[in-house]
Amino acid sequence: MSNSSPEPKDRRRSAVKLAMLCSLMLLSIAGFVALGVWQVERLSWKLDLIARVDQRVKAEPVPAPLGRSVNAADDEYRRVTTTGTLQNGKETLVYASTELGPGYWVMTPLSLPDGKAILINRGFVPVDKRNPETRQSGQLSGPVTITGLIRMTEPKGSLLQSNDPASGRWYSRDVAAIAVEKGVTNAAPYFIDTDATPNPGGLPVGGLTRIVFPNNHLVYAITWFGLALMVAGLLGYVIRGEIRTR
Repeated sequence: MSNSSPEPKDRRRSAVKLAMLCSLMLLSIAGFVALGVWQVERLSWKLDLIARVDQRVKAEPVPAPLGRSVNAADDEYRRVTTTGTLQNGKETLVYASTELGPGYWVMTPLSLPDGKAILINRGFVPVDKRNPETRQSGQLSGPVTITGLIRMTEPKGSLLQSNDPASGRWYSRDVAAIAVEKGVTNAAPYFIDTDATPNPGGLPVGGLTRIVFPNNHLVYAITWFGLALMVAGLLGYVIRGEIRTR
């Protein structure tokens, strides 16, 4: 009575496992390369964004846009100027943490001659100066010219805290909500961060806009391409080992 050898079946089983392992490695290599290419594309986009914003910030101010749509890609951080009258009685304090410490942004509507309004971030005041009566000299009256940067509205609140208009607690500069709460009509959908032109009495402090664009895309691209090379090396090692075995 003859015994059948299990070797052919074992070889087939081993070949299937090897094929599955190699397929998984090839898929991993393709995925890592795709992620690396995507990060290279993101790097190009980020560098172009930084260049465009830098150009806007350094350009001569243009009239603040009214009567047309405004979007972040084309308008944010654009240097603009406008003239109107500050509605100091309708200012809103928005919690801020700045290089000067904790305090508030002073958001004040600016009434324009044509009946429209723009919300102005006049700058920062510390906690002990939140009451307008402690900084009366900075409450400008009459026509004023504002120069600064266009910023997009920040709806609802911060990452950790939501705005509470009823209680006067604001954690983000939500243009629409502030306009409704303060009864400001025909408000532009953006606000303006004022430049560093000093206010009488030194408050509010303008010119504190932080323009920071994290740019780690090159590091990410190198990481993904490096992982692809590691898996490719491992795949080559497995294939060479199989060839030697056979």
